[in-house]
Amino acid sequence: MRLIISLSALLISVLFVQVGTGSLGPLDALSGLELGFSPTEIGYLGSAHFLGFFVGCVVSPYLVVRTGHSRAFAVMAAASTISIILHPVLQEPWFWMLLRGITGFAVAGAYTVIESWLQAKLNNSNRGTVFSIYRMVDMSGTLLSQLVIAGLTPAHYISYNVIAVVACLALLPLALTQTSLPALPKTPSFKPLFVYQLSPLAAIGVIVVGLTNSSFRMVAPVYAKQSGLPQGGIAVFLTLAVVGGLAAQLPAGIIADRLNRRITLIGFSVFAMLVCTAISFDIQMEIAGVPFVYIGGFLFGFATLPIYSICASHASDFAKRDEFLEMSASLIFFYAVGAVVAPSFAGYLIEAYGPPAMFSFILVAHGVLLAYTFWRYFRRPVSGKPRPYRYIPRTTMFIVDLVRRKKNGR
Repeated sequence: MRLIISLSALLISVLFVQVGTGSLGPLDALSGLELGFSPTEIGYLGSAHFLGFFVGCVVSPYLVVRTGHSRAFAVMAAASTISIILHPVLQEPWFWMLLRGITGFAVAGAYTVIESWLQAKLNNSNRGTVFSIYRMVDMSGTLLSQLVIAGLTPAHYISYNVIAVVACLALLPLALTQTSLPALPKTPSFKPLFVYQLSPLAAIGVIVVGLTNSSFRMVAPVYAKQSGLPQGGIAVFLTLAVVGGLAAQLPAGIIADRLNRRITLIGFSVFAMLVCTAISFDIQMEIAGVPFVYIGGFLFGFATLPIYSICASHASDFAKRDEFLEMSASLIFFYAVGAVVAPSFAGYLIEAYGPPAMFSFILVAHGVLLAYTFWRYFRRPVSGKPRPYRYIPRTTMFIVDLVRRKKNGR
């Protein structure tokens, strides 16, 4: 308990970072529609965010080593606050793309500080408890960030000021804490193709996750708005997708551990294709009084959000214990390959063919993953005893090593 209290400042900062920056994407999408941005231009904003996020994942460990945890976190919090608060100053797509790139960089840097800090402070006796609490706080912030959208007015400076204040609040807990700073972390080596060498299937799967999740996260508000949902309904739609993803983690883990990763991946890919097919038909019906669009959002999250962890677990089955940092960095690289290009393409599809076209695009992506999984299933035998499945967030390259240390007693 004493350790939890000592790390409470860190956990509170995580909550503020997630709520502040997590609500920016949906708000930008809705604000862009109000300002006359095309869906393609709104997609560019999402692509810029993930490009900045990827650069931040690679660069920020060096910044932490150079300046220390506290200074690095202060830089990231200040950068995110400035980029958020500048949105109303110039309401042009190219300017917002620049700001979103800065925000993505800052988010990656903030998580790098937090996760390397946790990794340095924990040991075998407390790692499981603290990491579970960290994961709960991060998930709670994700849910709150989606619900915040219901109370914000798109394209209004007050809305951006509110989000900027929340992001800035992340500075206070760490600035006021008396906890001693951890030793500076070892900077991981960056081998972008490392995961592909371990498991081509894991690499392709993570690319598809990048295509899927970035499209939904950044462009789904456009789909929801053009499908006729009110702003409160859009917030509920986005929140249900997150809830669906959380609900899927336990069954995904059980199936992945009791059967194998490839069968689990096949099952979730088929499920994702069925859900995307149903949504693509733009079904206007209610089930037990609940509009299908909300049910579809929940099922979409349930089918797609666990796939990153399944792929990471599959790759870790082939990795040595001292290769987890390099594997995590490589996972982020392949995720970014899909995440950078997908929002722009999804926005174009919505603009050209209507709101359901985004889910048709995701359907095709999962169809490719399904075919490739079958091909790998027969090409290379399943490995020996797999390591236990763990939910792995897509934050920084430190997270996989943090999760694995928790289980392996390292």
